[in-house]
Amino acid sequence: MKFLADENFPIAAFRLLAESGFDIKHIAYDMPSITDIDVTHFSIEEGRIILTFDSDYGTLIFKFGYQPPGVIYFRLTNIKAEDPAYIIMNLLKANYQLERMHTVVENDKIRQRRIK
Repeated sequence: MKFLADENFPIAAFRLLAESGFDIKHIAYDMPSITDIDVTHFSIEEGRIILTFDSDYGTLIFKFGYQPPGVIYFRLTNIKAEDPAYIIMNLLKANYQLERMHTVVENDKIRQRRIK
């Protein structure tokens, strides 16, 4: 499973995932300041699940029909910069289906909707 961290995804979480052996790229390093549509196209081309704190990807998927391999949208408050990495690891340990899914992670719940 490959991941693509959006510009707003914490660098500390990105580094923790990379150091843990995950195949992950970060927009801030690879293509800074590109649009959400360009991020989506890149994720499709490379088969990478988008990791983001930006709600716009839901609109791109469910209103405009974009079909990235998956999106994990974090709607979290009062967290440490490394927390998103631990959340991803825990989702994988719990066997959550992340591919072809728009996953919304909140402090108290996780919601998923299939990407057609």
